[in-house]
Amino acid sequence: MTEKYDYDVLYIGAGHGTFDGAMPLAAKGYKIAVVEADKVGGTCPNWGCNAKIALDIPVQLTETQKRLKNIINGETSIDWKENMKNKHAVIDGLPGAIGGFIESTGINLIHGFAKLQDNHTVVVDNKEYTADKIVIATGLRPNRLDVEGKELAHDSKDFLNLDEMPKHVSIIGAGYIAMEFATIANAAGAQVTVLMHGDKALRQFNQEYVQAVVKDLEDKGVRFINNAKIKGFAQKDDCVTAVQLDNEDVRTDYILDATGRIPNIENIGLDEVGVKYDHRGIKVNDHLATNVDNIYASGDVADTGEPKLTPTAIFESQYLTSLFSGETTDAIDFPAIPSVVFTTPRIAQVGVSVDEAKNSDEYTVEEHDMTSDWYRAITKEQIAKRAYVFDKEHHLVGATEISDQADSVIDSILPAIALKLDKEQVSRIVHLFPSIGSDAWQHI
Repeated sequence: MTEKYDYDVLYIGAGHGTFDGAMPLAAKGYKIAVVEADKVGGTCPNWGCNAKIALDIPVQLTETQKRLKNIINGETSIDWKENMKNKHAVIDGLPGAIGGFIESTGINLIHGFAKLQDNHTVVVDNKEYTADKIVIATGLRPNRLDVEGKELAHDSKDFLNLDEMPKHVSIIGAGYIAMEFATIANAAGAQVTVLMHGDKALRQFNQEYVQAVVKDLEDKGVRFINNAKIKGFAQKDDCVTAVQLDNEDVRTDYILDATGRIPNIENIGLDEVGVKYDHRGIKVNDHLATNVDNIYASGDVADTGEPKLTPTAIFESQYLTSLFSGETTDAIDFPAIPSVVFTTPRIAQVGVSVDEAKNSDEYTVEEHDMTSDWYRAITKEQIAKRAYVFDKEHHLVGATEISDQADSVIDSILPAIALKLDKEQVSRIVHLFPSIGSDAWQHI
């Protein structure tokens, strides 16, 4: 701890790249400041994970009801206004709650836009704050296509606050956001067109499973246009917009630009101070340090090569707590970080991918079709597959699943991968039964 500066550590940004580590650090007696220009909590609780799941849960329920229509009487449908109202009821209080938790640990929460002045100084609204160490955790924001009529398009933040679901939604992109929001909009009754830059969706996931999701959405009426060359957007008659392609125009009521996310690196003083960065984010070493002494980066804005996901940001933030408090001097050692796309069915994965395993003699892949499993039969799941990747000592090193509960399954088997459990150790783990997790462990 130092008396030379106003703070021991000052964080720029109040998302998971900050508060999961800043609060434990403050609890250890360090003097901490957090600067936030927007909502406390960052993307995940406000415009990402939490908000998305709040809108998605009714989608899961309606899908289950359709499969059990001969068991559950009546029809279900999503009342979008009530769904959005419920989302706001759950989500809108989170910034205040998270801010309260932050301040309860003695952290000074500063509202404003921060800009680096030097490697120990940040300026917020013309006021200087100094710190022994500075952590940049400014996250990502939605990319916006630079085409004619781009002002007619909307981003993920806009979609997550839609008061009414448009009759027709056109989605540009085929990544997480595009596929998840296509699922939600379709379930809420909209006609949906997905315009893909290439011919593959969700490139980071097992393509066999991805194609099953695409086929399921197509069966529900979603239209996919491959290799769409977007020329621009235009206002047409009756206030209908159009996505202009090389060979056709797609008439629509709402354009969602889901072409990815980009780092928040502009106008925060990186060039002035000399911090290196590129389109992938701020360059850091294996201690999350930038090329400028005393300045670090954490969360989605940091270019670590790891998936830009909430669990990654949490792990990085907590690592910096250990580093700053002297609990470790080691380089950050990332564990296997799981990822999931919240379509219906979901696809979740962790560790060595199926493609990587099949292209190497170091691994074996065991694939299972679970649609005939008694537990899945209860809810009449039509799509349920899992692939396990084992090393030569039969340690589980990777897994991927497509099913209604893929996220829960992959989450349940993480200890086997993270702790590199052998066959005997796995056999010592007794699970609740009946449960979805007990089935997942039977094949390890």
